[in-house]
Amino acid sequence: MNIGFFGSSLVSAYWNGAATYYRGIIRALDALGHRVTFYEPDAFDRHAHRDIPDPPWADVVVYPATDPAAVSRLVANAARKADVLVKASGVGVLDSLLEAAVLAYKRPRQTTIFWDVDAPATLARVRNDRRDPFRELIPLYDYVFTYGGGDPVVNGYEEFGARQCVPIYNAHDPETHYPVPAEGRFLADLTLLANRLPDREARIDEFFFRPARELGQQAFLLGGNGWADKPMPPNVRSLGHVYTADHNALNTSADFVLNVAREDMAQVGYSPATRVFEAAAAGACIITDAWKGIELFLEPGEEILVAHDGAEVAELLRTVPREKAQAIGEAARRRVLLDHTYGIRARQIESLLLRKTTSLLVGYA
Repeated sequence: MNIGFFGSSLVSAYWNGAATYYRGIIRALDALGHRVTFYEPDAFDRHAHRDIPDPPWADVVVYPATDPAAVSRLVANAARKADVLVKASGVGVLDSLLEAAVLAYKRPRQTTIFWDVDAPATLARVRNDRRDPFRELIPLYDYVFTYGGGDPVVNGYEEFGARQCVPIYNAHDPETHYPVPAEGRFLADLTLLANRLPDREARIDEFFFRPARELGQQAFLLGGNGWADKPMPPNVRSLGHVYTADHNALNTSADFVLNVAREDMAQVGYSPATRVFEAAAAGACIITDAWKGIELFLEPGEEILVAHDGAEVAELLRTVPREKAQAIGEAARRRVLLDHTYGIRARQIESLLLRKTTSLLVGYA
């Protein structure tokens, strides 16, 4: 199948946490024989901070997002070549135009997908604004795929008339995420990689900065954009943007790696971040904030540690021996290799798309 995919960016993870998710899914689809053309805007300074060159497993089309008519023509051209046309959420430029254009230029027997990498936020938006134009488009897409969210998100989309909503959970690519030797520049007792976002900052204050203040003799490392003007305890070192080529070393160089969900994803649950699987694949011992459904992905206490507040994070740092942390990290690595690879996710997607193609062919017979 030829797949046209409109997303934020495939080649840059700068202010774009979905990049490694897209890469894992698309590379695995290519391995199954499907070809993806990824359309991304030249926006938000992402292409000045590329992580990878154009990959051999996808065609990348970068377009200027300053001319709505030209973007509409681009969608029309993409639709002519694709068997499957995808609009991801959060492109960041002309999203409403893209959402409507993908449907407007749909050809017979073509499958359209809205791929939501932030379903809790999207659903909250359309619930709160009855005039949101996306409300009327939801039932017109053949599929809604989501980054996570489980039954709460599926039920939410079905309330708005989605034909079929399927979570395609995060995972890891074994050829990209794996243990490497520790590096001195990333040594820490606890490391967090997270961009500064309004709906996550309060939780990071609680789960990261609070234990840092309580444990002044331990070393805390913070990676991600937006933290330059944040007041920090002296034992916190801020790295700024960390390129994806350094993620394995970042994860293997810390005694513990922290995951902090955004507020809405924590409330909905069933939404493990990409970085959870990437850190697990590197053999890191992960401490995560508590959210419903963790046990469906990693076993608490055996493959991941769970904290309900910053005090519990501090207690884990005080009491869990390094040997136990290493054993938990190894158990997590074994689990994600078995159950949470992008190859597994791609086969799930392929099955759904082939089922849809078969039903369309029967309908036209």
